[in-house]
Amino acid sequence: MSTKHLVVIAVLALVGSGGTFALVSGTASAHWRSDSSPTAAASSSADVLAGRRNGGRNKGRNGTGNNGGNNNAGGNANASASATASAAATASATAGGGGVVTNGPVADDFVDIKSVQPNVQNVQTQQGGTTGVFTARCGKNENGHFNPDNFIVAPGVANGAHHVHDYVGNLSTDGFSTNETLAAAGTTCAQGDKSTYFWPVLRSRSANDAADADGNTGTILTPASVQLTFNGSATSQVVAMPSTLKIIMGDAKAVTNGTANAKASWSCTGFENRQLADKYPLCPNGSQVVRTLVFPSCWDGVNTDSANHRTHIVFPDAAGACPANTKAVPTLKYRLTYSVPSGPNFAVDSFPDQNHKPVTDHADFANFMPTSLMNQVVACVNSNKKCG
Repeated sequence: MSTKHLVVIAVLALVGSGGTFALVSGTASAHWRSDSSPTAAASSSADVLAGRRNGGRNKGRNGTGNNGGNNNAGGNANASASATASAAATASATAGGGGVVTNGPVADDFVDIKSVQPNVQNVQTQQGGTTGVFTARCGKNENGHFNPDNFIVAPGVANGAHHVHDYVGNLSTDGFSTNETLAAAGTTCAQGDKSTYFWPVLRSRSANDAADADGNTGTILTPASVQLTFNGSATSQVVAMPSTLKIIMGDAKAVTNGTANAKASWSCTGFENRQLADKYPLCPNGSQVVRTLVFPSCWDGVNTDSANHRTHIVFPDAAGACPANTKAVPTLKYRLTYSVPSGPNFAVDSFPDQNHKPVTDHADFANFMPTSLMNQVVACVNSNKKCG
């Protein structure tokens, strides 16, 4: 039997037992993924993830996927899907500056922010609208709280997201979180806010990076700043968010699902009147990358979650008005800034088959503020003040 045949047999055996296989620049490379220990490319996340519980790793793999039922954790967990996603890397381009060839992003996913025309149209506050802003002060994840879970859309599953999340706020958040465990945990936020705020990490990338089993590559970047604000409604006063309310925004599988739910945007400090939905910005010297993630704010008045994690709370219309039979709650906004390497050498974590596209950016939130603090938020917003 020839050496070529032996290589083929070995690769097929690896894929069949949970590995991934990719052809990169004409060279066969295999990545082993162990079900007993999740991996991450950055050493900081690897240290955190190494001690995580793994008993539920396979439990629910074929259940609800990430972000609104559109992102199937089970479909992306099986070995054949991983192999397909890895093989797709052969069509991807170098990530700029001699960077590593992976499953994206490609050069066309980046644009010089100075070449973008101003495109932001601010919604005008109408009579009866509210302009107050309450700032939640929760830090920048200085304590290194990372995991590849999502308890909202893939509950009871380790590595249900297949990409690493940054967390601030609740200290206990992982794939096995419940209302009870979150309510009992500590927090990084001021004023006893035990809410959990999370988003996929941003990584710097280089030619020396080795992809993990889900294709995420590079060193995790700590945000230079994290601003979490609760804002008013352009057309009305707001009411309190109910305790345990869960909200998602964006679509982690926008490449597959289309862009209907892709609401995140990218820009640079000093250029935030120019927002990009489907490109990463290349910022001039002295300017930082900005991620802006604004959550839906028109609540149905009854439910704290829904089957697709979207229908219980929706976005206002273009004029800022909520649909009939919904109530405006404070609009949560994440503004994250980063110092990134020069050139197209950074990317957001993503599902293996989503190619690290900027359009897949997304975020999650669960409200575990004390009732008294949520009432302060509402009073601040409705009185048009700046608080927090």
